[in-house]
Amino acid sequence: MPGTMMMSDTRDPLADEFPEFGHALARLPDGYMEGRPWSATVKRSADGKRIWLYGEELGGTDIVSFNLYVLSGAKPALKPCEMSSSKVVDFVLGFRPTSVRRS
Repeated sequence: MPGTMMMSDTRDPLADEFPEFGHALARLPDGYMEGRPWSATVKRSADGKRIWLYGEELGGTDIVSFNLYVLSGAKPALKPCEMSSSKVVDFVLGFRPTSVRRS
C-alpha cells in the first residue's frame, strides 16, 4: 500500500530499521505541544497498540498526520494520512516541543 511503512517486529518495534524515528517518537509526550513553527498532538492507546500524531504549521497551512499500529504477531505499520512516509519521519525527527499540555 502506498505511504505505508512496514517495520520489523522486535521489543522496540522501530529500533532495528528506524532507530532515530522510534527514539524521537518515544520522546514526544502525550497531549498538545508547540515547537516553532509547528504544533502537534500525540495520543497513545491504553493498550499501546496505536500511536496517533497530528501536527499543524503555526501560521501556515501545512499538516502532518499519521497512525502507527503495533499489533502482536504482525509487523508495526506506519500509516501516514495522505502524505509520504518520509514527510512523517522528517517531521518527527525535526520537531522540538517548547511547551507541552498533557492530555
